[in-house]
Amino acid sequence: MTKCAPMILDANITAGHDGEADLVLRVRYENGQEAHITLDTQTGADLMRRCGANSICALAGHPLSRLFDGD
Repeated sequence: MTKCAPMILDANITAGHDGEADLVLRVRYENGQEAHITLDTQTGADLMRRCGANSICALAGHPLSRLFDGD
């Protein structure tokens, strides 16, 4: 059985505690577990750029490792 990298299933925007918008990712890990990861505004924008996503809907299917891609 081949293990897959953690994948972004979907994303939503929510209000952050600092009054800025946060990006909340739903991620599926290799073991099938799902979790939510909250990103601040800048990190969310960086992720969208790295994924070439024009909307949060376009993040689905991208590997979570895009968070760590160099610029």
